[in-house]
Amino acid sequence: MIDVAIVIVSWNVREYLADCLRSVCTDLGRSNLHGEIFVVDNASTDGTVSLLKDLFPQVHVIANDENRGFGAANNQGMQAAAEYDPRYYFLLNPDTFVRPGAIGNLVNCLEERPQAGMAGARLLYGDGRFQHSAFYFPGLGQLMFDLLPMPSRLYESRLNGRYARRYYQPRRNPFQIDHPLGATMMVRADVAESTHGFDESFHMFCEEIDWSWRVRQAGWEIYAVPSAEIIHYAGESTRQVPADTMVNLWRSRERLYRKHHGRFRFAMAARLVRRSMTRKADKATDLEFRRAYQEVATIWSVNGKK
Repeated sequence: MIDVAIVIVSWNVREYLADCLRSVCTDLGRSNLHGEIFVVDNASTDGTVSLLKDLFPQVHVIANDENRGFGAANNQGMQAAAEYDPRYYFLLNPDTFVRPGAIGNLVNCLEERPQAGMAGARLLYGDGRFQHSAFYFPGLGQLMFDLLPMPSRLYESRLNGRYARRYYQPRRNPFQIDHPLGATMMVRADVAESTHGFDESFHMFCEEIDWSWRVRQAGWEIYAVPSAEIIHYAGESTRQVPADTMVNLWRSRERLYRKHHGRFRFAMAARLVRRSMTRKADKATDLEFRRAYQEVATIWSVNGKK
């Protein structure tokens, strides 16, 4: 048995991954935790696998021949790590840097709260700015903030799914949330098993929201841990294909809203998205983004596939 299995899914972010692994190894070494690290590479073309073999021989590497998506690759890593009988899985993005004590503080949060099934860290951008790392489950309100002009003062509010910044102060206690950002997720192994991990039909985006929804529905609590500080550079893989990334985001959102909201609320959401995306397509001068907006509008058809 080990304390924690760290699972990192990577795609073409070799240098970020190397720094991430160094920070993870350092934090594990300073803690009293016994851990193993698993990297699942989604068919990178930047020499990631060679780098891992040369610089991190202690890391378990799973090299996929194709990009299986974030959720499926994380499930793959947890399945491989299960042989070590971990008490916790720590799912971590490769474009992160773990500050000292973060892993131990996340574990301690779950150890001290028997009903806690999942926890996320306090995140900062690379330049030290605050980054929201916990959110309320999305409804129609959040869609409006993404699609329509809204008063700037409301973007930081609960109406847009945000928790107040004062909750994140480093010396504050962990606080209950609906879901963490998928960049950092510490999950009890038995909770991961009983809730079946990520839904692999989400190729990228929203998979952590869906899983958190199911964890909460199963009766478990989820926390944000301000004392667990991690730098998150954010979007280093997805920004490589911006138009496709936008389509993937809205395809996943369509599946999320269809899965977790009733028919009436989904129909309202679909109408809002289709109208907004059609307007964006009409105004777009970039042909790639015009195509992307049109594709999103088609995806959000009420009678479309589930």
